[in-house]
Amino acid sequence: MEIKICGMKYNVREVAALQPDYLGFIFYDKSARNFENEMPALNSNIKKVGVFVDEKISVISKKVKELKLNVIQLHGNESESYCQELKCSNPEIEIWKAFSVDEKFDFESIKVYKSIDKILLDTKGENPGGNGHKFNWKTLENIKFGKLFILSGGINSEDAQLIKNLKEKNSDLVAIDLNSGFEIKSGFKDFEKLRRFIKELKEII
Repeated sequence: MEIKICGMKYNVREVAALQPDYLGFIFYDKSARNFENEMPALNSNIKKVGVFVDEKISVISKKVKELKLNVIQLHGNESESYCQELKCSNPEIEIWKAFSVDEKFDFESIKVYKSIDKILLDTKGENPGGNGHKFNWKTLENIKFGKLFILSGGINSEDAQLIKNLKEKNSDLVAIDLNSGFEIKSGFKDFEKLRRFIKELKEII
């Protein structure tokens, strides 16, 4: 199970010491976690994820080059044709597409996205992400998208066993996305809470 810690803004170096697989940086000026700081030097084992919301492809491509991003995460209403164009502009970069899930969400709509590498499933809320609420994870137990997926949305320090249970039901779950459930304030992560949770998760999965 890979671990992504997203919404990084303030204590990046401290959190990087936990050696997550991914650190996520949001480039969306309407977000309280919008990253405008200088990117610190990180261990090469940690992949940098740039999170964008309905952004111009030229702007994303510039950020990829400037910050040496490893993954582009799209968290808006980007179409499959948009994703195709983005992939052509950044052929070496992994692309994730986030989908906002609620009780009315049509999971079949995901299958039109052929050019993305992975799916990220988040909870639909007022903001594109970081709302701190879960959707019904049971809907994911027996569903296949034809792609691997990342679980996001309201994950907190009590959820290790629930994540293990879902992983046993659906092997396409390959990563989890930790954000608001592990914060002291927006963009400032609770190091000890993250450390304890990651340790627990690695012990059971």
